[in-house]
Amino acid sequence: MLPVSLPNSATLEFNASGQVKGFQYSAGAKLQWQHDGQYYQARQSISMFLMGERSQTSEGLITPSGLQPLNFSDKGRKTQSANFDVASGKAHFSGGTADAAIADGIQDRLSVFLQLSALMAADPGKYPPGTLIEMTASSARSAARWQFRVGATEALDLPFGSVMALRLDKLPGKSGNDQRGAVWLAPAMQYLPVRIKLTQGQDDFVDLQLKKYSPAPQ
Repeated sequence: MLPVSLPNSATLEFNASGQVKGFQYSAGAKLQWQHDGQYYQARQSISMFLMGERSQTSEGLITPSGLQPLNFSDKGRKTQSANFDVASGKAHFSGGTADAAIADGIQDRLSVFLQLSALMAADPGKYPPGTLIEMTASSARSAARWQFRVGATEALDLPFGSVMALRLDKLPGKSGNDQRGAVWLAPAMQYLPVRIKLTQGQDDFVDLQLKKYSPAPQ
């Protein structure tokens, strides 16, 4: 079992930019992260002018090995969801998608970034540059193995200001359309993500850059 140290509850606001099917956009985004030591909820939303809001929500348990998602929802023009039953080893998806076998350590497309925060905060020396971290990350329709390669600490010039952050590259999977990109985790903010950039296919991408960090009162 790998040691974990969860970041305290916080709200992070981002400037978002990206491209979808040739349409370039700028938007506001927010990540709300809260837990009480037993249960957690994370919600990430992107609000685009004329296009409405896209949000993802992850809810679940906190265990000695970190986050154990129970429910994940992805809401845009329609809502899709996944429920994780670790005891039976099954993920149940909405929309008629067949159940999938899962194992301990399953994450969803949102919790995976916070699980990385918890791993890094607990023992950053355990993950020198070049280390590969592998997890199963589930969307609302399917689960896949995700690999991250630990990089160097970089100085980022963000809307928030100058931030030192550890870069982890998400490696592409076996499918050419699999997401690839990078996440930057800030040690000064308990390794919470201060930038996330993901690319899908040849041209579609989203780039979130921190503009405001609001830790919850302790």
